[in-house]
Amino acid sequence: MTDQSPDVNDAPGDRGLRARLRRLLAARRTQQFITACIIVNAVTLGLETSQVAMAAAGPTLIAIDRLVLAIFVIELAAKMAAWGLRFFRDPWNLFDFFVVGIALVPATGSLSVLRALRILRVLRLLHFVPSMRRVVTALLEALPGMGSIVALLLLVYYVFSVMATKLYGATFPDWFGTVGESAYSLFQIMTLESWSMGIVRPVMERHPLAWAFFVPFILTTSFTVLNLFIAIIVNAMQSEHQVEAQAERDAAHQDSAAILEEVRLLRAELGALRQEMGLRPQAGRSTLQP
Repeated sequence: MTDQSPDVNDAPGDRGLRARLRRLLAARRTQQFITACIIVNAVTLGLETSQVAMAAAGPTLIAIDRLVLAIFVIELAAKMAAWGLRFFRDPWNLFDFFVVGIALVPATGSLSVLRALRILRVLRLLHFVPSMRRVVTALLEALPGMGSIVALLLLVYYVFSVMATKLYGATFPDWFGTVGESAYSLFQIMTLESWSMGIVRPVMERHPLAWAFFVPFILTTSFTVLNLFIAIIVNAMQSEHQVEAQAERDAAHQDSAAILEEVRLLRAELGALRQEMGLRPQAGRSTLQP
């Protein structure tokens, strides 16, 4: 989330105004309202693809779309006013700015394709739903580790593609005539889509030992390398969950420490009060003695 600390360059009056604006934007009701607008916008954009819906309520759907877009623009303007240049330091704010800005570009002529990109506004749910935001954060943290696996997969693909071209390119030029065609055929085999009856068995009719090539390829890619992607993603999500759980434990510990400190102060005050009340009668009795 965007840093909500006050800017030292703000005037005292601006700080108070910006602080109130930040609290308003961060309020639970505001977040729920924006989330509801995103969902309504997703429904209207889907209905705009239906000729029946457009014939029945086309102007209404377009009006709702424009109203929601105006709300998004006002929200972004309020965020810019509340956080200033720090608005652009938050990647989520940049994402919101991008998907909302696309809808403001005139979709005419060669830019008419941008009308289809309006549905990207639905992805703003990733920002406002905490569980979705955690998943995306975990995926982004897993990208460095996934890069190494992608490099390994490309290396395996290149080796097997060259081998397949040399082994089966002459007899099956449509599938293995070039390295590129071999890579595409091997990708189909890796996804296990019609790999047996569609490619491997016809090849084995001409090359009975072809199974010794394709089976290790499937075991290497489909059952080993691809599972490494899942392992890295699961590990990243687990790390994200541990960080969040640790933050919650730290917050709970701080709250407990504050409560214990208050209890300690109350006990000290009660002890002082009891001591004072115990001393007063003794002082009174001493004055009555001769």
